[in-house]
Amino acid sequence: MSALPATSPREIEIRPSRGLLDLELNLIWRYRELLRILIERDIKVRYRQAALGAAWAIVQPVFAVVIFTVVFGRFAKIPSNGVPYPLFAFAATLPWTYFAEAARRASVGLVSEAELVRKIYFPRLIIPLAAVSGPLVDFVLAFAVMLVTLLVYHYRIGWHVVFIPGFVLIAALLALAVGLWLSPINVRYRDVTQTLPFLLQVWMYASPIVYPLSLVPARWKVLYSLNPMVGVIEGFRWALLGKTRPDLVAMLMSLGVIVLALWGGLVFFKRRERSFADVI
Repeated sequence: MSALPATSPREIEIRPSRGLLDLELNLIWRYRELLRILIERDIKVRYRQAALGAAWAIVQPVFAVVIFTVVFGRFAKIPSNGVPYPLFAFAATLPWTYFAEAARRASVGLVSEAELVRKIYFPRLIIPLAAVSGPLVDFVLAFAVMLVTLLVYHYRIGWHVVFIPGFVLIAALLALAVGLWLSPINVRYRDVTQTLPFLLQVWMYASPIVYPLSLVPARWKVLYSLNPMVGVIEGFRWALLGKTRPDLVAMLMSLGVIVLALWGGLVFFKRRERSFADVI
């Protein structure tokens, strides 16, 4: 069963689902004010009573880049495609940090909003959407630091930078897809909250963040590119640094995986939605 707001704000029409494609995405627009409120609340709560405030959005990726530069750039001597290694690592850390935080929030969002889910009706898809949107503020702050770093290294930004919003959007869709699959599972099995940080850590090292895609053997590159973050990171790095052309095959494969994961996640989430209030 699903619900649609009727002409009167106090009335709700209940009707059965009309198939796999009946995802009721139009309801997101009708409840857009709730989406805005949840996003604003998440941003305010994240930094409330934090000693460093919004600086945490900068500290985390910067420290990661410093560690990557020392361990992988200086000690391991991993190549960086002719780019200073700090810039090489920073350009990949930015989209990864956003994706990991957005996926984490989207995956645990239903449980975090348990009281809201139990008390009132609204399209539950609002919760993972808000969870994915909030970390964009952190991304913007960290991106500003990246631009300053480029100036320090006297690195010139090319016209490719116009593609950055597109790659950020793709990362957001992937994080949403992860949340749509894991959040219903987390409602029933809270193991997701415990295992997700470990899975994200493994996923990070399975992505070309501290090493270039060119290091992956040719015979494994197709299989490796099934990791959807490969295309996102390669594309973002190209758009920001513009040193080498991205692997179009890897990017297309990653995009295809994301589209399938997102569509499947929407269907799975919608089918489980009716039981959230009872199980949570």
